[in-house]
Amino acid sequence: MLLCVVLVPCIGAFVLPFAGRISAGLRNFLALGLAVVPLLLVIAILPMVSSAGPLNFTANINNIFNFTLYADGLAIFMALVSAFLSSIIIFYSFGYISHYENQNEYYLMVLLFLGGMLGLIFAGNLVFLYLFWEITAITSWRLIGFFREKQHVIKADKAFLVTMFGSLLMLLGFVTIYQQTGSFDLQTIKETLGANHLSNLAVVLLLAGILSKSATLPFHTWLPDAGVAPSPVTALLHAALLVKIGVYVFARLFIATFTVDDSWHTIVPIIAGASALVSAAAAMIDTDLKRIIAYSTVSQIGFIFLGLSIGNEIGIAGGLLYIMMHGLAKGGLFLCAGIVEQNTKTKDITKLGGLIKTMPVTAIAFLFCSFSVMGIPPFGGFFSKYMVMTSTINAGDMWIMLTFLIGAVMTIIYLLRVFSMVFLGEPKTQPVREGSATMVISVASLAVLSIIAGFAIAWPTQFVMAAIQHLPGVIR
Repeated sequence: MLLCVVLVPCIGAFVLPFAGRISAGLRNFLALGLAVVPLLLVIAILPMVSSAGPLNFTANINNIFNFTLYADGLAIFMALVSAFLSSIIIFYSFGYISHYENQNEYYLMVLLFLGGMLGLIFAGNLVFLYLFWEITAITSWRLIGFFREKQHVIKADKAFLVTMFGSLLMLLGFVTIYQQTGSFDLQTIKETLGANHLSNLAVVLLLAGILSKSATLPFHTWLPDAGVAPSPVTALLHAALLVKIGVYVFARLFIATFTVDDSWHTIVPIIAGASALVSAAAAMIDTDLKRIIAYSTVSQIGFIFLGLSIGNEIGIAGGLLYIMMHGLAKGGLFLCAGIVEQNTKTKDITKLGGLIKTMPVTAIAFLFCSFSVMGIPPFGGFFSKYMVMTSTINAGDMWIMLTFLIGAVMTIIYLLRVFSMVFLGEPKTQPVREGSATMVISVASLAVLSIIAGFAIAWPTQFVMAAIQHLPGVIR
């Protein structure tokens, strides 16, 4: 079942262009099915992991490069979030992408990206973790440059080069770990190191790769530029999967596998705080709708890094919850932006206004998702943000907490500014209407889930607390 979770989207992706030659409808629903099957398989694996503990699948290649898939609570949580959001985004794409060329390639790359993400999540060997990491890099490069315009290709190249630079440094970090432990297998590394800290050189190299993929200062500039991609792609990359790869690998390596020197519990929050403030400031002055939401993603990723890097139990649980809540809400914001852009032919918020009169569902969905990102109760984002801030106070890092509190206030300001300029006031464009049925259903579903997640917060909280219960890097 673990092998099928990874191989179904990876191999199935290459069937989609052939299905597209027969029928666009067949291709579309096959793409959705190839995303839903891994989701159902992960749901089936969940009770096994809950009752019997972590599961392994190993195919012996040689003593160094054994192909190992490892499923524990942390991996199951991330896989559920990734597969679910990918399914929503593919469903939304039925209406959005139907107007454009190269649809076969689009669905191939989206499914292959999901397969790479799931492979990375369950990878039990650093070599294969790197392999799946690069699959996501190549597919995201093609998706960002989907429209083929010169400036779009340049920005896709920028995203690829920045993240590739970081991944090469991360690969050097993996080599350093091998020199220290004699293995690339995560469980063997964990047993070999024991209570010993990973070398600081390895930590620096790994962080370079993680921060570049997560678009965190100083590697953040590629993410706003990636807004030239189709809106479902920006939702996939900015909110659901791509930037979450970095924070997941941070949790997998620095919390679940080995421990690091205590100084990193201060250094990483400082980097995250600077990233959160700089990107929030950029979001307050930009006028491009998708760039603003992208800068917001950079800022919110800082909150996730804060929770995970503080290292205490409530912070790590809050950081993982933040991944889910941010994915739901920010995915909704990007998909709403796609409806606005496709119907008004502009992303400039100074040229928009009064859209709530003609697209009320999109407007309300945007507002609800904004409330969750802001951290307004009872939306799901409030609880995850509250847990992260509380963990910072418990750790005694008051200055860090105040820095992120300022960032949270700035989030409220720039998202309310966007909603006011786009949806309120007098219309500045020709009369527009709502998007297609699949697009509207998708954004409405994410908005509703953002508030349901708040009312039902006990369930995901219990899940993540169980997932981190036996991780060695958790400070209790």
